[in-house]
Amino acid sequence: MEIETDERFGHEEELFVPGHRACPGCGAALACKLVTEATGPNTIMAMPTGCMEVTSTPFPESAWGISWIHNVFENAAAVAAGVETAYKAFTERGKEEYMDYDDVNFVVMAGDGATFDIGIRSLSGMMERGHDVLYICYDNEAYMNTGIQRSGSTPLGASTTTSPAGRESYGEDVHKKDMPKIAAAHGVEYVATANIAYPEDFQDKIKKALEIEGPKYIQVFTPCPRGWRNDSRNVIKIGKLAVQTAVYPIYEMEDGEITNVKKIKERKPVEEYLKLQGRFKHLFEKEGGEKIIQELQRVADENAEKLGLDK
Repeated sequence: MEIETDERFGHEEELFVPGHRACPGCGAALACKLVTEATGPNTIMAMPTGCMEVTSTPFPESAWGISWIHNVFENAAAVAAGVETAYKAFTERGKEEYMDYDDVNFVVMAGDGATFDIGIRSLSGMMERGHDVLYICYDNEAYMNTGIQRSGSTPLGASTTTSPAGRESYGEDVHKKDMPKIAAAHGVEYVATANIAYPEDFQDKIKKALEIEGPKYIQVFTPCPRGWRNDSRNVIKIGKLAVQTAVYPIYEMEDGEITNVKKIKERKPVEEYLKLQGRFKHLFEKEGGEKIIQELQRVADENAEKLGLDK
């Protein structure tokens, strides 16, 4: 296969290659490709157990063209911090011929379950200690690999296997955790949200983050056709609607302050986003579901007002 050189990133290698086992239309797989294009070959990535670990590295194969480390659910940030510390120590001792700290990008790529819930302790520690690591959360809003269980990222009203819609339930009963705000509260210099439906914006944020010394956090929206029960052809459409409805705003925070947001020309009602996903189907069929839709619309309106999203 002939691969054209991407002048934006200065390398021509395909660093996340075809042949992985991800589902058709997998938002997280697209995120992996976009990340490796932006970080380049001089990257060491730690990745915990999850969809992308399972689908991209079935022994003895691997879809990764970078140095890649699998670790358990709870310690990706700690592993990356250890690698970064080792490289830094060798460089300070004049051992650049073995390890050159300044030429390596230290990256974590983890799902929301390993970020919002199981791995939040090691992530907090990595940020607190100030390691030069870029942490990227691919956010598909549930534990997709182990059976579509709810996570701290699952939005209100979504039906999962552990927050199922039923006679007495409208699905998930609490709002999504605000992880970018939690990261910013650690004093992290650069925090951003992104979306695979806006790939250049995502990659520009990765490049910007890598220029900053210290911990960085980017959370990228990655629709999951299997878990969200949507047509795989609609993944990009759903991604754009998340932004256009203000359900999932795209913004940057620097030193705890919002510095840049993606404006919305004509904001759309939240219903347009929800209707494309089977995980919200019950809200349109079950009596009382309209109250959940109204609450989700209220949150979107609040996002728009707080961030100044409307043009």
